[in-house]
Amino acid sequence: MSMYMITQTAKGLVIPFIGTTAGAACVLFMKKQLGLTLQRVLTGFAAGVMVAASVWSLLLPAIEQSEKSMGRLGFIPAAAGFLFGIAFLLLLDRLIPHLHIDSDKAEGIPTDRISRDTMLLLAVTLHNIPEGMAVGVIYAGLICGSGGITAAGAMALAVGIAIQNFPEGAIISMPLHASGASRPRAFVMGMLSGAVEPVGALLTILAASAVIPAMPYLLSFAAGAMIYVVVEELIPEMSAGEHSDIGTVSFAVGFTIMMVLDVALG
Repeated sequence: MSMYMITQTAKGLVIPFIGTTAGAACVLFMKKQLGLTLQRVLTGFAAGVMVAASVWSLLLPAIEQSEKSMGRLGFIPAAAGFLFGIAFLLLLDRLIPHLHIDSDKAEGIPTDRISRDTMLLLAVTLHNIPEGMAVGVIYAGLICGSGGITAAGAMALAVGIAIQNFPEGAIISMPLHASGASRPRAFVMGMLSGAVEPVGALLTILAASAVIPAMPYLLSFAAGAMIYVVVEELIPEMSAGEHSDIGTVSFAVGFTIMMVLDVALG
């Protein structure tokens, strides 16, 4: 692998983590907790980015690669991988004790056994797994020369996920501080919630490089995992309460920005 490719891949792995860190840093400068309206705006935006990234950066390249060998049946790997991604996140959601971001109730284990802060951190870490996988898979495809994946397109996905990670970092660190955690502790916990992304991406690259023929399945698997997070967590949160149209508009803005980034750079 050339030095240029190593540099591009390193940037792609780090950029999403920088987005989370920058968002978590809001707790160091903002005195008040994020309002519900702003939380809906940020959550809707993040959901739009993730859906657009799933379609343009993952599912479409998966179908394009499969069509070269399977013709009109090229949708099969994409459909199978997508459903496996949904099933995988569903399984993790059941097995890992965590809090839903918009809930005060723990799932799977009493709050007297694990602190609420820890469970909230587990929840966000769980949601970041598919994002790290998505970045890892697309850079693995780039390294292996899989058709339909360009350096600009891979970078667009990394930037798009970093954009949606910014509000996610703020949504985590600000409530943690409001619930009693110190500002530095809230910042560190918010930042650590995104640490799983570069680690997961690196592991995915190492695994995907050994199974080139399975690339369409891996791309669509990551897409399914991301869509699961959007439908299970982000959409209900952005639509909760009154004036839910704000979240919908933000979703549209996030979707459009990510689509433009992918098409323009890809």
